[in-house]
Amino acid sequence: MKRFRKVYLEISNVCNLHCSFCPGTKRSPRVMEEGEFSLLLDKLQPWTDFLYFHLMGEPLCHPGLERYLELAGERGFKVILTTNGTLLPRWHERLVQAPAVHKVNISLHAFEANDLTIPFAQYLDGCFRFGAAGEKLVVYRLWNGGGAQERNQEILTVMRERFPGPWVQAARGTRIAPRTYLEFGEKFDWPDLTAEDGGDKVFCYGLRDQIGVLCDGTVVPCCLDHEGDIPLGNLLRQDMEQIISTPRARAMLRGFDRGRAAEELCRRCGFARSRFG
Repeated sequence: MKRFRKVYLEISNVCNLHCSFCPGTKRSPRVMEEGEFSLLLDKLQPWTDFLYFHLMGEPLCHPGLERYLELAGERGFKVILTTNGTLLPRWHERLVQAPAVHKVNISLHAFEANDLTIPFAQYLDGCFRFGAAGEKLVVYRLWNGGGAQERNQEILTVMRERFPGPWVQAARGTRIAPRTYLEFGEKFDWPDLTAEDGGDKVFCYGLRDQIGVLCDGTVVPCCLDHEGDIPLGNLLRQDMEQIISTPRARAMLRGFDRGRAAEELCRRCGFARSRFG
């Protein structure tokens, strides 16, 4: 049986911020219920060891997150959380104590949000306090190269004070403390059906080492299909084997094997072109 390196399981598409780098979603706000979540865990268990509680939405906004981490841990999953960091102080102890939490990605470029209501110094303190605890694998992200970088130096100055080093270059970023990393990345254009068609010469790891499940159970090929524009099936009503065996899913994989996009959305994906082009 094919296994995915990671599965993006969107427990909610609700977020407490509106960041300039994030397209958000026009889908109706939805929070995955515990019964649905438990069913999806059972169906995903043969397919991956790593669950990312993300696609759209802020996972720390989900009122049942603590219970969901417990359920995922009972089934042996390792969970990765991607957060804007604003709610970390509220969740700090519970995340540290949750055995299922394998890694926490903290998007420091969330300062671009037009509704970041807490003082900037307080925001950074909450983010850096979590990483400094050294209890979990933590990755700080500044994925805003070519975008809004005006406060990056301020962020890095405070980071240097909180993590005095030594800073060591690693394969995918800079290790700034034990189990704590900093990653830079370029701002990218999310795939969108209204974007310019860039042609079909595209490679992607979607359906190859990753797959996404939206909060209503819809299965999508990758973590960037934020509107569910390529619905392959619904895991609440079908099995994964059935979903990835559909003609549409097989055509996508065959296309990527040849470096070609079989779907209109993939032809309009700025991420694939910037990272894999």
